[in-house]
Amino acid sequence: MIGATGYVGGRLLDRLVADGYEVSALARTPAKLSSAVAAADGAITVHRADVQDLDSLAAGLAGAEAAFYLVHSLGAGTSFADDDTFGARNFAKACELAGVRQIVYLSGLGSEEGDLSEHLSSRHETGDALREGSVPVTELRAAIVVGSGSASFEIVRDLARKLPVMIAPKWVRSRCEPIGIRDVVTYLIGTINEPRTLGQTLDIGCGEVLTYRRMMEICAEEQGRKCVIITVPVLTPRLSSYWLHLVTSVDMKIARPLIEGLRNDVVTQDQRIREWIDFEPADYRTSVRRALDRERGRTRRESRWTDAGLPAKVRPSVKAFRDSRRYETTLTPEELFRRISRIGGQFGYGRAADFLWKIRGLIDRIGGGPGLRRGRPFGDTLHAGDAVDFWRVVEAEAPDHLELVAEMRVPGEARLVWTIEPTETGSTLVQTATLTNESLLSGLYWYGVAPAHNWVFNRMARHLMSA
Repeated sequence: MIGATGYVGGRLLDRLVADGYEVSALARTPAKLSSAVAAADGAITVHRADVQDLDSLAAGLAGAEAAFYLVHSLGAGTSFADDDTFGARNFAKACELAGVRQIVYLSGLGSEEGDLSEHLSSRHETGDALREGSVPVTELRAAIVVGSGSASFEIVRDLARKLPVMIAPKWVRSRCEPIGIRDVVTYLIGTINEPRTLGQTLDIGCGEVLTYRRMMEICAEEQGRKCVIITVPVLTPRLSSYWLHLVTSVDMKIARPLIEGLRNDVVTQDQRIREWIDFEPADYRTSVRRALDRERGRTRRESRWTDAGLPAKVRPSVKAFRDSRRYETTLTPEELFRRISRIGGQFGYGRAADFLWKIRGLIDRIGGGPGLRRGRPFGDTLHAGDAVDFWRVVEAEAPDHLELVAEMRVPGEARLVWTIEPTETGSTLVQTATLTNESLLSGLYWYGVAPAHNWVFNRMARHLMSA
């Protein structure tokens, strides 16, 4: 399987292990799968691989009978379509060389005859690229996936939760056949045990067709709210994506391609898979209820749309502004590392300084950055590539090193680094904030916020050590 660190891939990985399969997981950042590996009791083997590098795929595909392809570059920049096509061709070739008998690919639902968005067109082109090889491809096409951690679901959830009266564009009248994440996973696994799916492109959905307006109304009802929606013809996809960026937890780079895809009706046309894989998918309301219940009762780390990000590469030494502080503590290095790994999300950055971080997050959100709404992974552990508010984890090496790089809007590259040094009485925490000195604007920004550094950074360190 490739794409196990993503949202759907993470849920599929859990189900495959629960069903007794042995899984070879290919990932650009293997550390992100460490929790899953620890819980799988030997059922998961992880290999470092990247679909952009053909040679890296061989080891992970050796001996595999079926391969799941769950990779996409949504929000990765203007070249995402070319990257996806190139990666799919590499994967198809690697599967051919490894003797894999079937590739299973999750794509996007949409009629070939319609004016598809760039994102949906790219999903279909990726399927075509996979089929250029000799290994039979089973392509499943789905519309909105409903589940805790899904970007599409979080958009609908946040709109219904925050806006009792909503001015919405005309796309809310488009028709959609959503599907719950549990049922997506059931179909994916079902295809590897059903020979009739080999070489087929199949639509999957819940069997219930709704407008996006009705989907938001149902989501509001399940949260004990009412939602009044007024449609207007003047909200373009670009304006709509700004609006979703400001109101929901989803970043603009994700919201824009999703919004552009909503202009198309996405309803299943081919019903064969309902006959071949015999189970009854949940209706939309049931899937919403399950997702909300899962969010409220979450007890462990689960996959989310933010997981797909990569850690930034450690840059060579460059001239940078620096703020470094040392703190002595009686905590062991292991306990101190656990505490600093809880940074962000609901745990925050220190009660006395959190309001300043929230103001910075609001400014960032207005400016097009992620702000603080992405939150952080559940639990006390972080892995390279994890999103933490407007940060991304670069390195998380217990018990002595945690490094974050800012994805907020700043003139340069900002990082926060914690290094832990053992002492006879406990440990020393070295906290370092840097901003690369790349322009005059970098210096103006650094010295403009310098007066707040002493107060904010001291309180953040004390907060982390006292958690």
